[in-house]
Amino acid sequence: MPTLNINGKDTPVNADESTPILWALRDTLGMTGTKFGCGAALCGACTVHLNGAAIRSCVTPISAAVGQKITTIEAVASDRVGKAVQDAWVKHDVAQCGYCQSGQVMSATALLKAKAKPTNADIDAAMAGNICRCGTYVRIRAAIKDAALALA
Repeated sequence: MPTLNINGKDTPVNADESTPILWALRDTLGMTGTKFGCGAALCGACTVHLNGAAIRSCVTPISAAVGQKITTIEAVASDRVGKAVQDAWVKHDVAQCGYCQSGQVMSATALLKAKAKPTNADIDAAMAGNICRCGTYVRIRAAIKDAALALA
């Protein structure tokens, strides 16, 4: 039985190591904040952090995460950058249907951890793999810029 470090806690996972992280989180561990979207790493709804980098958990097997640190949307508010992103999301009323939002917040948090003052091009590049059916991209960009200012 593999053990994953999820949100700072070593957690045994009763699943084969070829199982995508998403299914271990949602089905095995009951952590439903991370969403299933396309199942092919195309929409970003399943984004989590692996050692601080945004990854698509729907195509990343458990075996790739053993001995690594996974952070999910359930813990992002405990992080200074993640909290700033979530606060900016609320301030800018980003969420509409909300389905993609956990993945959007995780990608935005990874961006701001890597680049404190992102340009529009940086934001567009970092968020390009996260699809929002509601089309809140203008508000997402504004929220990321606001979070960057709050963290400065």
